[in-house]
Amino acid sequence: MSQNNVVSIAGVDYDSHSGLPVEKKAAAVQKELIRTQAVAAKGIHKSHQRSTALNRKFVTKSVAANPAVSKSASQIHVRSMDMRRPVKRSPHISKFAREPQAVQAKRTESHAAHVAHPVVAKAHASIHKSHIAKPASQPTARDIKHAAMGKALANAKSVDHTSKQPKKRAFNVAAASLGVLLIAGYFTYVNMPNLSVRVAAAQAGIDASYPEYRPVGYRLNGPVSFQDGQVSMNFASNSSSVAFALNQSESNWDSSALLEKYVNPRSKGNYATYSDAGLTIYTYGTDAAWVNGGILYTVEGDASLSNEQIRRIATSM
Repeated sequence: MSQNNVVSIAGVDYDSHSGLPVEKKAAAVQKELIRTQAVAAKGIHKSHQRSTALNRKFVTKSVAANPAVSKSASQIHVRSMDMRRPVKRSPHISKFAREPQAVQAKRTESHAAHVAHPVVAKAHASIHKSHIAKPASQPTARDIKHAAMGKALANAKSVDHTSKQPKKRAFNVAAASLGVLLIAGYFTYVNMPNLSVRVAAAQAGIDASYPEYRPVGYRLNGPVSFQDGQVSMNFASNSSSVAFALNQSESNWDSSALLEKYVNPRSKGNYATYSDAGLTIYTYGTDAAWVNGGILYTVEGDASLSNEQIRRIATSM
């Protein structure tokens, strides 16, 4: 501090500006400096402030002074939305609608009576109508006739048909068996020549067959004869004594060898040649010959067969 700012009075130095003794002013300045530092340090190391929020855990629920008087949420909402001062309306004003009054509807349970379906009701009515007794009336002629017939049938003696059933059943079984036997016999008779030829062919060791075509007026006469490598069938006329034999034997000839070795020597060059279905048929007099599939077929006898009949026999083998 400069000397210009100090005034000495009675040996005590005073500050010219503040009027305080210099020593007291120095002490006050020192004290103010210490306080300022303390305040600054306290601001730097300031601790967290405690929460002042309301802890509802320890707060009891407020109860209205008068529990009987409590406003509903809708009334509070309307009051909060309408900030105008309520004004009582005059009963003479009819322009505006009355204030809505809350009306609590009473729930009533109605038990409807059971109503039947129209179809069911109609059916019940018809049944009830049918059970109503009709008034007695005079019987008609038809009723009298039916009553008489029923009485006659009731008085008639019952006929015992049980004894005839076994006999009738036995007769039916016998008739059916006889019919089966007749049919089997007929088919056996018709197929007997073919069966005989098959048996003879098996015994002779060749593939012999029975002709599907047979000249009209001729029948198989006698059993089918066979020997090793040959089968023979005799056909006789139904109206005369003429007949012919159909022979089948195993052979490796063709048509040319047949003509050279068999037909020419027997016909002495007097023969006729026919071709049908891939076969070459030679006829001479009342005889004929042809080969097919390693089998030599010959027709021999005094029956005057036409060339057409010979060709049909050859093509049906």
